[in-house]
Amino acid sequence: MPNKQSRFLIDTYFAAFNAGDTKKMESLVTEDLIHDVNQGERRIGKDKFWSFNVHMTRCYKERLSDIVLFVNEEGTRAAAEFIVHGTYINTDEGLPPADGQTYDLPAGSFFEIRDGQIARITTYYNLQNWIDQVNREPGEGSSDKASEEA
Repeated sequence: MPNKQSRFLIDTYFAAFNAGDTKKMESLVTEDLIHDVNQGERRIGKDKFWSFNVHMTRCYKERLSDIVLFVNEEGTRAAAEFIVHGTYINTDEGLPPADGQTYDLPAGSFFEIRDGQIARITTYYNLQNWIDQVNREPGEGSSDKASEEA
């Protein structure tokens, strides 16, 4: 798949993410998708990606900005860096209680592309940064600012 088509595929994936259109996201991945989530186990298969999306939609409302996308010349690999702007709406098991806290979190994803679809998604972010942000008192400000001062 040429670079330009792969770039369009990943741009479409991120647009669907920002629109909360998980059905569109799921239409862009292979049946045997490999999904590596931050601080979690590898999930294989579109059905597990669907389950993940149901869970995430229940616990979080997120939007991505400042997306910088890199695609290799062959169009088989891509990487993106972005900022996740989110609201923690329902408590996720093993994490702090949710009370509508907001967060801004730098993150990145890596993609493998096969036959015009996404075959692997690997996402990374700093979990401790996220925890610090959702644990802060209202009005304390962003933990990013605190880390810049450190």
